[in-house]
Amino acid sequence: MARLLHYAAHPAPSSSQANRAMLRVVRGLEGITQVDLYAEYPRYDIDIAEEQARLLAHDVIVLQFPLFWYSCPALVKEWLDLVWEHGFAYGQGGDKLKGKTLLLAVTTGGPQEAYSAEGYQHFELRTFLTPFEQTARLAQMRFLAPYVFHGALKRDPAAHALGFGTLLGALRDERLDLRAAETTDILTHDTLPLIGIN
Repeated sequence: MARLLHYAAHPAPSSSQANRAMLRVVRGLEGITQVDLYAEYPRYDIDIAEEQARLLAHDVIVLQFPLFWYSCPALVKEWLDLVWEHGFAYGQGGDKLKGKTLLLAVTTGGPQEAYSAEGYQHFELRTFLTPFEQTARLAQMRFLAPYVFHGALKRDPAAHALGFGTLLGALRDERLDLRAAETTDILTHDTLPLIGIN
């Protein structure tokens, strides 16, 4: 059984149906450590030692956030900058996250077709998430395809939230085909590569 650490980071969660629905599902799962970054650090006074201890104690790190200006909300970047420091996540002696898995759970306001060369965003979503993928690579972690909910402002999030619970449960119980999850573009509630139970 893998040890999961789930970080939620939405500066205004009450305004997001999708992120609230995902959080409700996570809170109903056993064996998953859940942290709301904005609730824990409203003034951005991040406890680096505490956060590094959390990371060390878990196998899978899940970062849930809405896409803001083609990246993450500000507190996620601050958290990464301070916690994933030289000598811890990378650089000389910085192999503390080696072998761990990173998964992003991202919601977007725009529809899926917007994220293509022909769409109004002009790039695939994975292009905007490249810094996270490279961060995982530098930290010697496994980077899974992001779990994505496009058009979150106008769509019912129920199936997506349930799928998120299924995904986290499969990661916890080691029933997710990690190789397939690494090589696909994005994961959605109906494209989860689950390993059957014998």
